[in-house]
Amino acid sequence: MSHGSYSHPFSRNDQSLIARWFWTVDRGLLGAALTLVALGVSLSFASSPAAILADESITDPFHYSWRMIVWASMGTTLMLTTSLLSPRGVRRIAVLALFGAIVVMAALPFIGDTVKGAARWVNLGPFSLQPSEFAKPGLIVFAAWMFAEAQKGQGVPGVSIAFGFWALTVGLLLIQPDIGQTLLITTTFMAVFFMAGVPLKWVAVIAAMGAGGVVSLYFTFSHMRDRLSRFLSPETTDTHQIDRASEAIRAGGLVGRGIGEGVMKRHVPDLHTDFIYSVGAEEFGLVLSLILIGLYAFIVIRGMRKAMKLNDPFEQTAAAGLFMLIGLQACINVAVNLNLIPTKGMTLPFISYGGSSMMAMGLTMGFALALTRRRPGAYEPGSNISPPRRRLLP
Repeated sequence: MSHGSYSHPFSRNDQSLIARWFWTVDRGLLGAALTLVALGVSLSFASSPAAILADESITDPFHYSWRMIVWASMGTTLMLTTSLLSPRGVRRIAVLALFGAIVVMAALPFIGDTVKGAARWVNLGPFSLQPSEFAKPGLIVFAAWMFAEAQKGQGVPGVSIAFGFWALTVGLLLIQPDIGQTLLITTTFMAVFFMAGVPLKWVAVIAAMGAGGVVSLYFTFSHMRDRLSRFLSPETTDTHQIDRASEAIRAGGLVGRGIGEGVMKRHVPDLHTDFIYSVGAEEFGLVLSLILIGLYAFIVIRGMRKAMKLNDPFEQTAAAGLFMLIGLQACINVAVNLNLIPTKGMTLPFISYGGSSMMAMGLTMGFALALTRRRPGAYEPGSNISPPRRRLLP
């Protein structure tokens, strides 16, 4: 056999764990995620020199870049390791992640660090942990599991359990407070609930309840009112942060100013985290912006299509919910950078600097890759021997 015939590192006859993973994982989705991670590391070298200006104690201009490499390596390792799991393994790790996050979130009022009026992080020396990042994929997988159990009609109150843990998670988020994560988790949770088989007549009820919840948040949290007021009436308040980000995006034009030539990024607060998109747009222009959006769109569309073809109700709704979670978070971050919605303090998946965000996104994508792997009976029509799907509500 000629050397040219070896186009893959593994033979299809190889039955090792890694070989089976290589031939069953969706390499398109994996490649898109790894490309985003690589772009995130690259953009950290563009943002770090300007980001350190806000902290006089940091002298190394690439301080955040070196740390970003560490977080990206850990997040990628977690994603690849998690993608090896079976659906049962995904459930187990997700439950552990959710329960662990809830315990830490409950302790935040006593042990958390307060930054900008919010206690969302636990200081672990060189690393600050944000438990809510890990609660997101954990809750989505757990809810999908409970909804699937409820559909079997065997007396498991899956809907009540899922909504109970959603309410607990949201309650702990509001104590911090973290409105952005609350809205993201709620939107994704409700989408999973709908995909799991809720009748259409309940959609209007859930939508009305959601609208009422947003209104109540507006009157309960003053900082939410302030952000909305700044967004609706920018001429009456200080909008320095979003104005500088918008100027950076406009200055980039089609192909950008060039590597390291960005100017406006020096005036954008949190440029290496929440506003990393504006840094990339200024230095690399509309071209990079469209590449980023295209990669996220590819992950969501391809992922959702694969998820909808799965036979198992749990695997289907869990995978779809995870891909939707990634897509919604990306949409929110980009929309904030483009000044289309009020600021949320939410990271751009795989791109923004941050250990908790990078590792939680690695966990989320790893879960999704594991659930959509090709397994015997996973995609073949009629191979699912579980009871027919039932409606969750009458």
